[in-house]
Amino acid sequence: MAHQLPAGRRRREAPREEPDRRVPVTPDDAPDDVAAPGDDSDDGESGTLDAVAAVERALARPAPDAVADREQAVERVREAIRAAAEDVPSGDADDDARGGADGSLAVAFSGGVDSALVAGLFDAPCYVVGFPGSHDVRAARSAARAMDVDLTVVELDHDALADAVPRVARAIGRENAMAVQIALPLLLVAERVAADGHDRLAVGQGADELFGGYAKVAKAPTDPRVDADTVRGARDEMLRTLTDQLDRDVRALDAADVAPVAPLLDERVIDAARSLQGDLLVSERGERKFALRLAAREWVPDGVAFREKKAVQYGSLVGRELDRLARQAGFKRREDDHVTAYVRSRLRDGDR
Repeated sequence: MAHQLPAGRRRREAPREEPDRRVPVTPDDAPDDVAAPGDDSDDGESGTLDAVAAVERALARPAPDAVADREQAVERVREAIRAAAEDVPSGDADDDARGGADGSLAVAFSGGVDSALVAGLFDAPCYVVGFPGSHDVRAARSAARAMDVDLTVVELDHDALADAVPRVARAIGRENAMAVQIALPLLLVAERVAADGHDRLAVGQGADELFGGYAKVAKAPTDPRVDADTVRGARDEMLRTLTDQLDRDVRALDAADVAPVAPLLDERVIDAARSLQGDLLVSERGERKFALRLAAREWVPDGVAFREKKAVQYGSLVGRELDRLARQAGFKRREDDHVTAYVRSRLRDGDR
């Protein structure tokens, strides 16, 4: 089934050993109000969501054999996505897997193929977050017109961004700049979704890792950021980062009391993606996520399905403006990781 938690419930787990890049939790260097990842002492409801454990199980299975026939491989992806969407409960009495009469489901929408595909699967309102004039806001408005979907724009300003920094760092249990930049838009859109009465958020998480969305994957083996000598091997390297990134994202949603719906992380979609050959991850013309784009054409116009989009921290301008806030607070770019230093200062000082 597509990964979510019924009625927003979380599954408690024993704390896991976490990577060093998370927020330190030793008394000497961690603010008292930053909980360790996996620490449920605050309200007894936090903890790793079922989605993370389900993805871990799916990725732990032996990789399926590559499907040689291109049309068959794309159709397998399409069928897996369709089945994943049909298994998402609507939340209404009919359980028709379409968004639901009670309006409990919303879609995180930035105008790229991942979120547009999810929006095409569910009849639910869409939300985009970003600074005025940002790439994501423009792309989302354009895609919403092309798809005739209801779009709410959550416009950011510096006050909202600065206020959210310590909140998101505490929520995800990390203070490094990149993690905070990625989680900030997700938390802010989830908070707006919750304020509007929705308790679930459909997201396109997993598409880049599964389907070859990273530039370093497309450039294998010449890109020094990957060890693999093939596109497929580089994609598999990215898969090893997936559960850690998903853990960050679902913690951000959890902080807003919103449960994730992630159809692209359904085990059937994962298996179909892992069976793709390299030329369906990155086409001969360099189109990344090629098989996903081809499969998405059933639900998404070609102009949206084949549109290139920036990563959320750049497309929303959150990364740029967080850098600006750090410099305004006296943290210079010449300093080592000045944005992370700014995040730590906000955690020390508390909300201001």
